[in-house]
Amino acid sequence: MLLGGTFGFLIGGPIGAVLGAALGRHFGRAVGSIKAGPGAGAPGVERAQLAFFTATFGVMGQVAKADGHVSPDEIRLANRVMDELGLDAEQRRAARAIFNEGKSSRFPLDDVLDQLRSECGRATNLLRMFLEIQVQAAWADGGVHPEERRLLTHVAARLGFSEAVYLEIERMVGAGTHAREAAAGPTLEDAYATLGVSPDTPDAEVKRAYRRLMSRHHPDKLASKGLPEEMMRAATERTQQIKAAWDRVQSARASESGSGPRAAA
Repeated sequence: MLLGGTFGFLIGGPIGAVLGAALGRHFGRAVGSIKAGPGAGAPGVERAQLAFFTATFGVMGQVAKADGHVSPDEIRLANRVMDELGLDAEQRRAARAIFNEGKSSRFPLDDVLDQLRSECGRATNLLRMFLEIQVQAAWADGGVHPEERRLLTHVAARLGFSEAVYLEIERMVGAGTHAREAAAGPTLEDAYATLGVSPDTPDAEVKRAYRRLMSRHHPDKLASKGLPEEMMRAATERTQQIKAAWDRVQSARASESGSGPRAAA
């Protein structure tokens, strides 16, 4: 199912203004290319999906210029994120236009974040996924630079997350990035970081952390709250990283205890 040009009338405020400025006369066609997830049709979900898509690439533009300029490498990184999300040609055109608007000095960052938070309502996990995608984009060049961290910490606070939560997300995304790039799978250190626990954490608490993360990133649950279909690929990849981290930790602990791997059920 495609979201129609009626979105032009369904969403206003700063996010609607960003869309209008970015897409201009192509607004209806570009918005119509953004696919609804399984929750489409529920009250407020379609608005949240469009708000999420627009804010994702607009804020990504702001993060890219956090150090004062946008380099060709940073533009390539934005395109890499679009590749990872599996956007088609029309969706990429819309995303690039919004990204370019996000680079502008007139981009109303705080207003966009405030509206996104309002559109998502109590869907804290959806806002967390938004923040994870931003951190993933920053990590795409091998790490988060200080100015990027400063801006991302501000983004997190505007969405209702503490600095401690932001730093936890940064560690988890970084560990997931390392694991994805390693052909042999996650190291034990990265696996613990992905789960947000330590080697000293008791088994029961590790299991609770694993279950909490799997529930938090469940693609269908996120889609029912307003995650666009394009972003489900990122949520699915995150659940795969969490599962791989769980398997790595369980295997290591089983070897230490001399028993077989323990089930998550």
